[in-house]
This record gives sequence, C-alpha cells and structure tokens, in this order.
Amino acid sequence: MQDLAGKHLVLGLTGGIACYKSAELCRLLIKAGATVQVVMTDAAAQFITPVTMQALSGRAVYTSQWDVREANNMPHINLSREADAIVLAPCSADFAARLAQGRTDELLSLMCLARPIGRVPLLVAPAMNREMWAHPATQRNLAQIQADGAVLMGVGSGLQACGETGDGRMLEASELLEDITTFFQPKSLAGQHVLVTAGPTFEALDPIRGITNHSSGKMGFSIARAARDAGAQVTLVAGPVHLPTPRGVRRIDVLSADEMLGATLAASQTATVFVATAAVADWRPASHSEQKIKKDGSGKPPVLHFVENPDILHTIAQGERAKSGRLFCVGFAAESENLVEHAKAKRERKGIPLLVGNIGPLTFGQDDNSLLLVDAHSVRELPRAPKLQLARELVLEIAARLPERTLE
Repeated sequence: MQDLAGKHLVLGLTGGIACYKSAELCRLLIKAGATVQVVMTDAAAQFITPVTMQALSGRAVYTSQWDVREANNMPHINLSREADAIVLAPCSADFAARLAQGRTDELLSLMCLARPIGRVPLLVAPAMNREMWAHPATQRNLAQIQADGAVLMGVGSGLQACGETGDGRMLEASELLEDITTFFQPKSLAGQHVLVTAGPTFEALDPIRGITNHSSGKMGFSIARAARDAGAQVTLVAGPVHLPTPRGVRRIDVLSADEMLGATLAASQTATVFVATAAVADWRPASHSEQKIKKDGSGKPPVLHFVENPDILHTIAQGERAKSGRLFCVGFAAESENLVEHAKAKRERKGIPLLVGNIGPLTFGQDDNSLLLVDAHSVRELPRAPKLQLARELVLEIAARLPERTLE
C-alpha cells in the first residue's frame, strides 16, 4: 500500500551510527509513495555518504546552506516550503540541543527553524547512547522542542553500538514508517477507546490436540492498527496467532473462547467501540483429558461430547453499556455461502447496529479481503483490497455512526 502517496518529505540526517537505518527508512518511504529530499549535516556524512542517500532517494542531497544550485541562495526556505513534513532520523543529542536553543549554524537546523510551524510539522527520531538519553539536559531539550511543536517518535531499547544496553536506540526503519504513516492519517476516532477481538480460539481436547480454525487474525490486527492510526486508544484481545502487535496497541493474548470472553468483558467496561472480528469456536469439548488421548488398537475413534461456547458478541451487545449507547458494537460474519442472507440474519440475532460479512475461505490467511457492510437500512460492498485499506474504510464508517451512540 502506498500510504504516503503524494507526500513530500525532507529526511534530515544528523551525526550518529543510526544513519545506517536512515538508508532503509528512505527506501521504505519511497516504497510507500512519498518523494524524499535528503538533507545531511557534516557529522552525518561521517557515518553514511551523500552518494548513498542520493542513490536511494533519486535526488541530489543537500549538505550546505551555501549550495550554488539554489538561485536565490536560500535552500533553508525553498526546501522547507516544499515539504509536507521534516523527519529527523537520526536526531542526535547535540542536534536536539540546537533545536531547543534555536541555533542555526548549518543548513538542517536553519531549515527546521525557518519552516512554517503551522504547515510543516517536525517529526523527531532521537538516537544516542543510553546515558546521553537519560541525562537531564537531553530530557529538558526534548521536552522543549516538543513544547515548541515537534513530534517525538520515541526510542528503542537494546544493544547499542558502544556495547552498552539500554534506551536510546533509534527506532527501526519499519517502526518509523508506521509512525510517520500514522501521523498523516485522519484522526476520526480521537478520544475513543476501541476494543478489538482477533484470530481464532483453541479449544483443547487434551494437552496435545484441540479444535480451532483457519483464521489468521490479519483482519482484526489491521482494524486495531487502523483505529490506532485514527487516534483511538486500542485494546486488542488476540487468539493464538503469530502476528506482531501494532505500535501503540495494548494486546491481551488468550487461547480459548472462555478466556476471550473474560478478557473482552473486562476491557469493554471502558471501551466506546467494540469490533468482534475473532473467529470464536462455536463448540468446545465437554471435558478435557489430562493426558494425550491414545489409540487403543480397536480402529474406533474416541467418542467426544461437546458443549456450546459463550457468544461473546451477543453477551457484550446485550450489556448495559451497549444498550445505553455508550458502546457501539460491530460484528463480523465469516460465511461459506449466501453471505447477504446470513449476514442480515446474524445482525438481527446479535442485536447490533453494524455487521461486516465476508466469505471465510476467501479471506483466512490472505492479505486481501472484500467486505459487506450490513446495517438496518442498507447493504454495501467494499471491493477486494488489502486488509489495512479495508480496515481504514471500516474505521471511517464506524466514526460516522458514533456521535449519538457513545455519549457518556
């Protein structure tokens, strides 16, 4: 997906070993559809060459205020006015001090000071040794530039080039891309707390075997990310899947339907939106063997008895918060046939305002999907597209329905 299509970014590099990550970040930004103008300090050029960044960005790199390519000799004005944002990655401790004090003794700091603050945001990815990061002077400087309108994207923690371990590493390129993409997304769910269930459940027969399904959790995780991108606080209750947690999302891992119900009920007490994408097993074994159920040589399979699992969506939708309009509930229906008919019936049965239908065999494990939005008045299809794109469209649909339903 080209989430940054049409965006023009200035990527500013300051002195630090983390400049090696800036090369990958530049590549990812361009892959996401942005155009990238690289500006480097002299110190940054000690760690990575302007030639490398020029090759990756497809544009000549600027390193000096006195660059003769600018007819008016004002690259600090020209380059900043063209940008949708300036991204400093890495931003060293020294450069943070320059920003805090308004010092402008080279092109990049001059550009940051000269940018139109109300139109060209400054996104800062710090990178430094753990002691430098923790030093009160650094924290004062970062607090000051944040108070002056910059957006701090945080730091990572781990082994550093100096051999020490701790906070201060620049975030990975993929993490920065996600944060930059999030920054540009409309904040249609600002102030909301979105609760999402995702993935399958696993109902154990014995310590080895159990009953589950093919749900990958990708749609639910995409919705969690899209809701977070839209400014919401997000809690994700996830069945057994192997997916990375979207940045900024609180994740609760569960296994069975009973565990998912307990976690969802607890989180729903503060949520304003509930999106039930999880493919919860309808049935579970009536009993659980403490040891592996072995073959006995007779050729006959064991006799298994099942009981119905709790209906998580119905339980939440019939609760006091949903009934009073403080919790907007959205359900998912994965069907194998007659999607419109089954989706309409399920929406009525669950007593929810919006149900999203899809054909399970065409979506489980896939990166793309198509959705059917069913409410009390209409049925509308969202054509097949990447799941994150569909999630963002669904988030906008939810946001448009919220005002009269989430008032406390």
